[in-house]
Amino acid sequence: MAVRSGDKMTLVAFMQAGSTSVYAGSWRHPATEHGYLDASYYAKIGRQLEEGCFDLMFFDDRLAMPGIYGGSVAEAVRYGARPVKLDLGVVLGVLAQATTKIGLGATYSTTYYAPFHVARTFATLDHLSHGRAAWNVVTSVNDSEAQNFGVEAHLGHDERYDRADEFLEVVAGLWDGWDDDALVHDRAAGIYADPSKVRELRYRGRYLSARGPLTVPRTPQGRPVLLQAGSSGRGRDFASRWAELIFTGDPGLEVARDHYADQKARLADAGRDPAAVRICPMAYAVVGESEQHAREREAMLLDDLVHPTASLTLLSELMNYDFAQHDPDDLVTDELIASVSGIRGLVQNLRRHIGGDTVTVRDLAGHRATLLQGPRFVGTGEQIAEQMAEWFHSDACDGFVLAATHLPGAFEDVVRLVVPHLQRKGLFRTEYEGTTLRDHLGLDRPAGSAA
Repeated sequence: MAVRSGDKMTLVAFMQAGSTSVYAGSWRHPATEHGYLDASYYAKIGRQLEEGCFDLMFFDDRLAMPGIYGGSVAEAVRYGARPVKLDLGVVLGVLAQATTKIGLGATYSTTYYAPFHVARTFATLDHLSHGRAAWNVVTSVNDSEAQNFGVEAHLGHDERYDRADEFLEVVAGLWDGWDDDALVHDRAAGIYADPSKVRELRYRGRYLSARGPLTVPRTPQGRPVLLQAGSSGRGRDFASRWAELIFTGDPGLEVARDHYADQKARLADAGRDPAAVRICPMAYAVVGESEQHAREREAMLLDDLVHPTASLTLLSELMNYDFAQHDPDDLVTDELIASVSGIRGLVQNLRRHIGGDTVTVRDLAGHRATLLQGPRFVGTGEQIAEQMAEWFHSDACDGFVLAATHLPGAFEDVVRLVVPHLQRKGLFRTEYEGTTLRDHLGLDRPAGSAA
């Protein structure tokens, strides 16, 4: 059974539209530019990544400040643990104009948005970007987000995915409601479009309903590309049904190999071609002009920039679990993990990577949790290319979702110092060969549905 299509890596840039990258200490980094409230900041990064031929840049999002830890947003605000998150629709509009080839993705929640709204947003982006749109599908993770949308508590873990399955059925149905040749534009006859080629959906499920049709014609990609990052068993099953690029958080090579094999098997069991779906762990690249320089940069990240409370604040948000209730020396037990209603797979993988059954809350905080959501490649550009190649050739991934330790310099380092070595190894493109994101990823254009 083939598990990979082609011999080229997928490279994705993991973005935040706010005050930090996913690494909570990035705002303190001496090379960070605090231009995140200026459109030119995002345009600059987009052009930089496009110069490096990245497949995609996509933006993570949460619909609340981190407010689970201690029942307050105070620590998130105090320590800069991602308190600022801009509206992604506007940011992607800027990038659609500033770039021409790189894919553009955003995170939208299936729990707090309506399917029609999401379908229209990404269909519009796909048209205005000439076929470069991607949707990172999330179910949202915590009660803080629920309360911002007038709901007291978040849905249970598995129920969120049950609802998300319906959500995707609605969105896909709306995207497929227009045939490619529905638009006629016959000025003489006065016929704008063929009504037999524009269909109502009339969907009614347990959770959701939608009449349709969508008010946006079929898009250049047919459907925007779907990303998903579920790491629990239920999340992996959901990804096996819907995802075209799967974003993982595997801190070590052994964990990543197991995850890769399991997810590819689930894809096959779901009747899909495993080789057609890219699996890409989040990773950091700490690049130096020499190995010593890179190690010094890494030491600064680990020792100087993130307050332990900021780490626990972010973990509390991701897991929908208040770590403030624990003593730092409390063990991270199976019972603790079972009580999590957020991203369960994250803490399971972290515990396994750090030290199994002896991991404490202090360990989670001290390891700067976001720096362990994936591998950390450290060295010169050539050394990092070798480390990435090892993962790629070890059946651990199809590429990487690269997170930034600081912006925009971290991506500049990768484009300038790492990508040329990947290209010389034949592991990464030297130029874009197509115009759409599906072209970049080697994905077929969906045929749509017949009337």
